[in-house]
This record gives sequence, structure tokens and C-alpha cells, in this order.
Amino acid sequence: AGICRASQVAELFPTLSPEITVREARVEDCWEVAETHCSSFFPDYSFPMDFVLRMDRIVGMLLGFSVPAGCKKICLVAVVGSSSIDQSFYIGSEDIKIGGFDAKFTLNKGYVAGILTVDTVADFLPRKGPLRQRRTGIAYISNVAVRERYRRKGIGKQLVAKAEALAKTWGCHAVALHCDLRNPGAIRLYRGQGFKSIRVPEGANWPQPRTSPDVQFNFMMKLLNSTTN
Repeated sequence: AGICRASQVAELFPTLSPEITVREARVEDCWEVAETHCSSFFPDYSFPMDFVLRMDRIVGMLLGFSVPAGCKKICLVAVVGSSSIDQSFYIGSEDIKIGGFDAKFTLNKGYVAGILTVDTVADFLPRKGPLRQRRTGIAYISNVAVRERYRRKGIGKQLVAKAEALAKTWGCHAVALHCDLRNPGAIRLYRGQGFKSIRVPEGANWPQPRTSPDVQFNFMMKLLNSTTN
């Protein structure tokens, strides 16, 4: 109990989806983002640890993502039950950020069913050259999670598609991610979306997500100008 199960959600054989809007997370979404993250990756936690974990996640989000100059990092949410973006009434400005979140909010926000983080920070990509410089032009996808009752409805695919679209606007030529080897369904899902497994050279010390030591990952990448069969 209490071991992190950081594996992406597989959504094989998706059923009919409810009306879903994928957008950038706002401050009003913080609790539901934290709840979705913790219930998906730490399902064995019970009170009071589950509450502490959620609060820790919220504090971390509000304090802000640590983003080096010139890099991007955005949390996306898939919301159910919200009206179209054009019909929503917003308060605040998209030019203001609180942490890594959009400072706009609306009373008609919907219910967060899934989350995803995409960035160009390259913390989990192998560095290049003798100076170990950050890689550029590659967006990294992480923290993909869908609430249990909304799985197998294509929500994960919509989140990934939105992340890829954002990466293109950032000038990226590829997207990458790590997928838990204990989750073959998620690996099949990403392969179906055009991701290819990248072999890690023997003896290479490539960075990996910070999870429990027993978790092993499949490093996957997709070229954004390629087509998915």
C-alpha cells in the first residue's frame, strides 16, 4: 500500500464519449487536478495520507512550475459538462499566470475527467554534447491520467492530440514520453497514436520520471510531421 503506480491510463476499445472540452487548466481546477492525479497514480493511499498528498500537489501547483527561460510548460484538463469555450463567461486575464495555471476562471467550468502535462523543459530527455545541454524541439508529455469512471471513452487520446497541437505551435518537431512497462495496454495505445519505442543504449544513464524504484519505463517518441496509420 502507498506505492506510486505511475502508469498512464489505457483506453482500449473506447466507448461513446460524453461532451469533452480539452483546455489549459485554470486556478479553479486545482483541487480536481490534484484529485485526478493522486487517485490515478496513488490509488492505495487512504485518509489522512490521501488528503495530505492532494494538498501537497495543490501547493506545488500554486507555487508554480519551475520553467527555465525560453521553455514552456502547461497542464491540460479534459472537462465534462461545460459549455463551449465561446459561450463561457470569464473573469480574469489570460496574460496572468498563477503558478503554471491560467488565471482566468468561469462559473461554468465543468468537471475535470482527465489531465496531462506537456513541456519543453526537457528534464526527462537525454542531454546532448559534452556540456550536457538541454534538448530543444522536443515536447515531453507526462502525468496522463483519466478518472476511473471516464476511462475507455477516448479522453486520453484527446488530451494527447491537444498536447501535440500545442507542441507544433511551440515549434517542436517531436513529442516524447515515458510509459510504465507494467502497463502494456497504455503502450499499445501510444503505439496506435504513432509513438515508437526508443531503445536506450546499453549503459546509458538517461533520466526517468521520479517514481518508486521498482517502476521501469518504455521511452517513446513521435515525429509530429508523421502520419498515424
